[in-house]
Amino acid sequence: MKVAIYGQYYHENSGDFIKILVEVLMLHKVDVSMEAEYAQILMDNDVIDKSNHKIFSELDSDTDLFFSIGGDGTILSAISFIKDSGIPIVGINTGRLGFLATIKKDEIKQAVESILDKEYTISERTLLQIHPSRQIYELNDFDVALNEVTVSRRNTTSMITVDTYLNDEYLTSYWADGLIISTPTGSTGYSLSCGGPVIVPGSQNFVITPIAPHNLNARPLVISDDTEIRLKISSREERFLTSLDSRIATVESKTEITIKKAPYQIKMIQPKGGSFLKTLRNKLLWGEDKRN
Repeated sequence: MKVAIYGQYYHENSGDFIKILVEVLMLHKVDVSMEAEYAQILMDNDVIDKSNHKIFSELDSDTDLFFSIGGDGTILSAISFIKDSGIPIVGINTGRLGFLATIKKDEIKQAVESILDKEYTISERTLLQIHPSRQIYELNDFDVALNEVTVSRRNTTSMITVDTYLNDEYLTSYWADGLIISTPTGSTGYSLSCGGPVIVPGSQNFVITPIAPHNLNARPLVISDDTEIRLKISSREERFLTSLDSRIATVESKTEITIKKAPYQIKMIQPKGGSFLKTLRNKLLWGEDKRN
């Protein structure tokens, strides 16, 4: 078996947990490689010795598993390595909330051994893909998002107007700070904080959620994920912001953005005993009441 390990940051006291992960993999004679920049971070913090590990800047196509070390933001960055390869992602949470990175630090040994024994399920996650009317160079030609695509105002207190079309039929014009187009995976992120609903992964839906709308009757809208969404943005400013998960670009106001379901999905590994509903209860504290 061949696995890759990726992270963005070195969280305090996480070195011991990373060592546990590597030791378990080595014990099972797994071929391990680490992303180059992350390996350098670990070497700088005396967690690993470079001479003992393979390094990658691009994933080999025969990689079996991709371990993401950090929080949900690290997994969102990881998809730029995974792309359409179909390599499953294992999320180990050394960050904070962790809707996607569900393996806790103190569960690494047991969870990884179960995964190596193929005791897991795979959750396939839909991606959004944008098709702007002119090229957005800041996105480096990587035009998909796992959580959401957002358009928002830039460096001003003035609202933007977002004329919204679904399958070329006019829906409405949102007067707001912005608009979020979210996948089921992203429904527990930015969209949720703006009043959007939680959607179970695997649901064939997207959510349109306005950000601080001035037209107060505007509410989040759940649509089928085979819908083509077209946005025309106007404002007092000459530019607005477009973000794909954590990647942000400045876009000229005359640019139209079409958003569709991407032609491929991301595979997330759910370890034995875990489920999305359990994650909801744990992370959102559902049922936490002194009366229970």
